[in-house]
Amino acid sequence: MTVSAPAESASRAAGILSRPLSLGGLTVRNRIAMAPMTRQFSPGGVPGEDVVSYYSRRAAAGVGLIVTEGTYVGHDSAGESDSVPRFHGADQLAGWAKVAEGVHAAGGRIVPQLWHIGTVRRAGSPPFADAPSVGPSGLSADGAKTVGETMTQRDVDDVIGAFAEAAAAAERIGFDGVEVHGAHGYLLDQFLWEGTNRRTDAYGGDPVARTKFAAEIVAAIRATVSPDFPILFRFSQWKQTKYDARLAQTPQELEAILAPIAAAGVDAFHASTRRYWQPEFDGSDLNLAGWTKKLTGRPVITVGSVGLDGDFQKAFQGEGASTRGIDDLLDRLERDEFDMVAVGRALLQDPEWAAKVLAGRFDELAPYDAASLKSLS
Repeated sequence: MTVSAPAESASRAAGILSRPLSLGGLTVRNRIAMAPMTRQFSPGGVPGEDVVSYYSRRAAAGVGLIVTEGTYVGHDSAGESDSVPRFHGADQLAGWAKVAEGVHAAGGRIVPQLWHIGTVRRAGSPPFADAPSVGPSGLSADGAKTVGETMTQRDVDDVIGAFAEAAAAAERIGFDGVEVHGAHGYLLDQFLWEGTNRRTDAYGGDPVARTKFAAEIVAAIRATVSPDFPILFRFSQWKQTKYDARLAQTPQELEAILAPIAAAGVDAFHASTRRYWQPEFDGSDLNLAGWTKKLTGRPVITVGSVGLDGDFQKAFQGEGASTRGIDDLLDRLERDEFDMVAVGRALLQDPEWAAKVLAGRFDELAPYDAASLKSLS
């Protein structure tokens, strides 16, 4: 019997995506990750049974690795919402322990994303209204104006300690690793980017000096957790308020930034782009994840609008305008230019997304609808 093109495409996609992957001491069953997405369904910062079900459903449907929504570390200036989960406090950690248990029971692996938003925070915001907004130089996330306080050495030390304590808690309550949020214009990224880091001490100056804060956080986590407990580090060039911002203009500059962070103890990087198919530097087809793996040798997760470029169903079936983009993603995974693909809104829309893709049921994939943001489906 002749195998149809859609069947061949389905078999190829399943074969490539179903390969297991090692991240530090963790083995993940396939190459599909759930990207972190802020949901704000945790009153008082406590994830409830609906959050347990939300993540467990996606694990049961075949997602290999779940990266949770951003969770505030134990520093009063870390966040600005009482509905975003926190990764400190007895009730909060008890809730997260149930999430990890539920995901494991469903066959998945899970890491919390540890987060401090820096000067994105508006002074007077919950959960700790009296806390100031702080950053490397007190500047807004686009670097345009002063909106908060410049961090003192004590502030720096306190935040480093908060990340380390959160990572230790993650290991203690049964998570499989941690991801440090160093992307999108939040606190760590504010240190990394020259637009928001105007410091003249050891934490500011050239690109390597600006990595000191992030590297010290990673090193503190590595010293706190077991040697084989994976540390992921998420970074980006773009910022939420400045899409054209860049940490690095060349591969050489990118290597200078990533090398100290890798050396501090990172097991894998999560390279966040808005569109995974776009080359990062002139003269090469490699995207940011591809360059990151080439320069550091670490496993890398790619992310950026997977499932949102045109008709995803037809793309996987070998039809439609998006075919090149999806085929290119599979080609690069097959060549190990990067190691895993994180899926965000498409997986938020459909808890069964991974199961449908791995089984070749592309005709069942539903297009993304922003209404899905209004509930934990």
